[in-house]
Amino acid sequence: MAYLLKPLEAGSLKLANRLVMPPMATAKAQENGMVSQELLDYYAEKSEGGYIGLIIIEHSFVQQEGKSGKRQLSAAEDNMVEGLSKLAKAIQRNGSKGVLQINHAGSAATKEITGKIPVAPSVTIQRGKDNMLHELTRQEIMEIVQAFGEAAGRAKQAGFDGVEIHSAHGYLLNQFFSPLTNKRLDAYGGDVLNRIKIHLQIIETVRKVVGEKFPILLRLGAMDFIEGGTTIEESLLAAREFAKAGVTILDISRGFSGYNMGLTGQGYLAHLSEAIKKVISIPVLVTGGITEIQAAERLLVQGKADLIGVGRAILYDSEWARNAIQSLSDSRE
Repeated sequence: MAYLLKPLEAGSLKLANRLVMPPMATAKAQENGMVSQELLDYYAEKSEGGYIGLIIIEHSFVQQEGKSGKRQLSAAEDNMVEGLSKLAKAIQRNGSKGVLQINHAGSAATKEITGKIPVAPSVTIQRGKDNMLHELTRQEIMEIVQAFGEAAGRAKQAGFDGVEIHSAHGYLLNQFFSPLTNKRLDAYGGDVLNRIKIHLQIIETVRKVVGEKFPILLRLGAMDFIEGGTTIEESLLAAREFAKAGVTILDISRGFSGYNMGLTGQGYLAHLSEAIKKVISIPVLVTGGITEIQAAERLLVQGKADLIGVGRAILYDSEWARNAIQSLSDSRE
């Protein structure tokens, strides 16, 4: 059997295969953050046939201050649960598992969207951003930690198979993790253990809310690919701490660099997932330019990851997963 077609168990999460549709923002929710019919139709189409083992729903904001887009999905209020439940069922009835990603945009938010000055670990200059920022107080940090816990509780209540904490792509938790944006002088700044203090508090709080068996994923911007940014050595240390804290699957992505990393090819972040996989025992997911099913299979066989995220190819072609898995099955007969 092809490696990608093998099932995987991570805690209570039982996946039929190793193919993952990673979170990709669609801006298809209602303006108040509620699930729309357009969003339901989109995920029903992507999950049709159950060819994708795991679908991670695009980021949902945990606080109004952390909303990054006009039609971003919300997990910030209890009245979102009914719509989120419909979304979970739309995926699960097709045979895939569904995980909801929860996020706070931090300084990536705008006053035009939230009505408030964006918050950040520190007041720093960020390219392309309004420099009017509010440095979070420790009390405000704890309120955000609690908001993540409550959002995770809503994900579980809605019937999702797990929840993913977003710490990549320049959003708030990535801002705490990266020395580019975290210049704090208190317990949340300085060395890498201090910079992931908020992550560990969120993991602990989420675990208390959802219970011991509910899967918790964490998406980590493992390198910024910018001078002075997060290094792979720091991410190895962070990965160990996240695994010890109870994360079920670690999802490896990029940090502040955007797509301008100078890296190309099938699985261009696999060198990061491979390094991280060597220091933790929990499953590791990697994404990054993967459009060929044989490349996905090769990354698994080479031990560079346990799960493979295919984003853009599935985004542009809803038949990609069916055709790819069929071709992989045929080649093994």
